[in-house]
Amino acid sequence: MASFRDLLNHYREYRTIAIFSIAASSFFQIVDLAVPYAIGQILNVLSGHPLDNTASFLVTNTAKITNLPEGQFLALGTLLGLMFIVMVVRAPIQAWAAIWYHWAIALKVRRDSSHQTVKKILTLPLGFYDENNPGRVAGKVARGISNHLWTYPEIAGQLIPRLIRILGIFGVILVIERRIAIAFLFSFIFILAFSLRKLRKLVRKEAILDRYMENTDSRTSEIITNIKTVKAFANESREFYRQKRRFDRELRFILDRIHKGYTYLYSQQQIFIRTCEFLILSFTLWETLQGRISLGYFITCLTVASMAYSELDPLSDLAEMFSRRYASMIRFHEFLQEPEGSDAANLLPEVAAENSYHFTGKIELSGLTFGYDRDRPILQDISLLVEPYQTVALVGRSGSGKSTLVKLLFRYFEPDRGSILMDGDDIRSLDITRYRKRLAIVHQEVDIFNGTLLDNLVYGNPLASFSQVEEACKIARVDDFLGDLANGYYTIVGERGVRLSGGQRQRIGIARALIMNPDVLIFDEATSSLDYESERLIQLAMRSIFGTRTTIIIAHRLSTVREADKIVVLDSGKIVEVGSHAELLHQKGIYRRLHALQETGELV
Repeated sequence: MASFRDLLNHYREYRTIAIFSIAASSFFQIVDLAVPYAIGQILNVLSGHPLDNTASFLVTNTAKITNLPEGQFLALGTLLGLMFIVMVVRAPIQAWAAIWYHWAIALKVRRDSSHQTVKKILTLPLGFYDENNPGRVAGKVARGISNHLWTYPEIAGQLIPRLIRILGIFGVILVIERRIAIAFLFSFIFILAFSLRKLRKLVRKEAILDRYMENTDSRTSEIITNIKTVKAFANESREFYRQKRRFDRELRFILDRIHKGYTYLYSQQQIFIRTCEFLILSFTLWETLQGRISLGYFITCLTVASMAYSELDPLSDLAEMFSRRYASMIRFHEFLQEPEGSDAANLLPEVAAENSYHFTGKIELSGLTFGYDRDRPILQDISLLVEPYQTVALVGRSGSGKSTLVKLLFRYFEPDRGSILMDGDDIRSLDITRYRKRLAIVHQEVDIFNGTLLDNLVYGNPLASFSQVEEACKIARVDDFLGDLANGYYTIVGERGVRLSGGQRQRIGIARALIMNPDVLIFDEATSSLDYESERLIQLAMRSIFGTRTTIIIAHRLSTVREADKIVVLDSGKIVEVGSHAELLHQKGIYRRLHALQETGELV
């Protein structure tokens, strides 16, 4: 669970410069108080009242330095000079010593947050993405990083220095009149304590709103992702009004429970502030009439007290902004604290080719048991030997555990019991990045990135030569449609490959896998969603690969696996049959039944 301490630790790397810039900003806020002080002393000079000790000290030393006689003109000149330094000379210094650093730190932290976010996205287990869709994650990250960016300059550059300024004002009034200073201090403590108490309740409501907004963003992302399905079922109106109701409920919650709370708080603050300001004015006026303080001190005291109370408006605004953003920043840090998966690869620079593993492709599964829920195993006591360069097919009904077996082979998950050996080594003992570099997979839905065809082909092996690319495209029959693309290998294929057909994407997936030159190649339902012609082309491409490396095929369509060296039939997470196509047809088992169903054209 993230806390306020996590927000502070986010800036730990820049702690030294942050302390310096906050101190500088606070110093300039204190220096500002010299202006009303000087004005009060000028009023004393003009009205014939004596200067106080501090002003007299300044005038006396100015006279010594300049060899000018002390008098009214020197006193006024000294006080004006003090105001010139505070108002004019300090302006460019403040910009660089304070303001520049606030934004420099905020922008650097935004970069660091982005680095951490991408690292977390790449190292989270696949199970996390089964529970959280991209819209939910992206919304949480975007709000968290954005609010961090805007909040730091406000807190470090305004909130803290303004609070220091108020303490400085208390010190000034304390020098002038102790009783006024004590009344002033207690009024501020009361107002701040009251405001913080109310803000804590509003922060809890903001957290509820943030979770609600996250769910709304998640649904919007789903609509975008599944827009073809929405349109195909003519559900545009339904989705629109569903989201409209969400936005309306969100607005009602903000207005009735949050914004109204801030408005109540502001109105109550104003009553307290104006009352205290009036009382300070009355008390100061009485002290002046009694002759306890001079006219200059009256002006100074009244001016700085007004300055202090006027600071409460921006302080309230800053506190409100922080409370509105706090929930999203905390949820962002909760995301960063998500535990990494056991399948997390290292994010060091890519391993050099000479440091990569090289396998013969011998795979041995021994007593393998696994379930996403330990009480409901998907695979049960699986033992299987795959020889080097052998083609093995995994078949069975949906949910029998075929794809789960491949996920374990890629180390997306760790088995509950048993082991997977690659050339005699337990794959859990191998460096996961170097291990996966020797495997390649062609999924049922090939992921295509928005870029050129060539970018997608060499995604797994950016150092591949152009001749390697051409050879892989020839084997995968990508060259059959290459001439139809406007710019050949340099054609932009669109996000998720929208400009390509399903068969073309599958062939690109095969070519991309071959360019990696893997020791183990896996086809996961690579033809199940294709038309007959596309399926035939993919089958021809696959056959040309058989025997060149260890190949594992997962398929519902048994026509894809006829030529496999070994066919493994899974049922309810167990191996129930093993043999060649001909051998399994002679058995009166599940494979023969599946084959008969497909031959007659019925659905499995």
